[in-house]
Amino acid sequence: MTATPIPRTLALTLHGDLDVSQIDELPPGRQKIHTKAINKGAPAYDFIHHQVFQGRQAYIILPLVEESEKLDLRAAVAEYERLSTKIFPEFTVGLLHGRMTSAEKDEALKSFRDNKTQILVSTTVVEVGVDVPNATVILIDHADRFGLAQLHQLRGRVGRGLHPSYCLLLDTSKTAEAKARLEVLEKSTDGFFISEMDLRLRGPGVVMGYRQSGISEFALANILDDEDLLNLAREMAVGIVKSDPNLEAYPLMVAELKRLGLTSWNCALN
Repeated sequence: MTATPIPRTLALTLHGDLDVSQIDELPPGRQKIHTKAINKGAPAYDFIHHQVFQGRQAYIILPLVEESEKLDLRAAVAEYERLSTKIFPEFTVGLLHGRMTSAEKDEALKSFRDNKTQILVSTTVVEVGVDVPNATVILIDHADRFGLAQLHQLRGRVGRGLHPSYCLLLDTSKTAEAKARLEVLEKSTDGFFISEMDLRLRGPGVVMGYRQSGISEFALANILDDEDLLNLAREMAVGIVKSDPNLEAYPLMVAELKRLGLTSWNCALN
């Protein structure tokens, strides 16, 4: 079950390997989330100040727990220190990340739910399962580093209460590709549309393997534009396997399947 399938999962559904049930409406009471891509942090901090002064709460999401010599990215621990002392000294700022113990994480979340913490600096551990209706702003730092599906999931941490909610995507890369990806989030809150655009922009990865993004190995069909053709091909493949389970009449097909590392094609198609 997912609000936004990653490209490879969506590709598998189009190949017919998965059955899909779709819920195309929000749960009752959910608010519209206004999404904006920005390239400077200061206006976002001013907006968070305003929201918290109004009694609301905010998430600030970082891609790393601690700073890395290999990646020029802001990290949760260092940002927590900076934000709590220099940017939001008048508020209580909390910290949450995956290296904390279960008890520490539970305490951080409880403090945020009880509004003892007004601003929660966190990694993506809040991506699912966190419900704080009073939180109305989520600022995702280095948003260009995240996939669209993950950004959509993170955005879903707000918009759960009675107040208008906002998702701010801080893009520090300024590349055309990152801008195009984040524009998808600005334009839509439809998880399936976002998944399709993620699939088009990042590629489906491989069906017979583990790579979750990148250009497909198929040279003669586009997984999105040729869905009817792919469905027809699958129906024909199922028919062939049913009539000739060992593919004795198709030695070249057997050789190609073995080259791809697939030996149990009968199970794969049934």
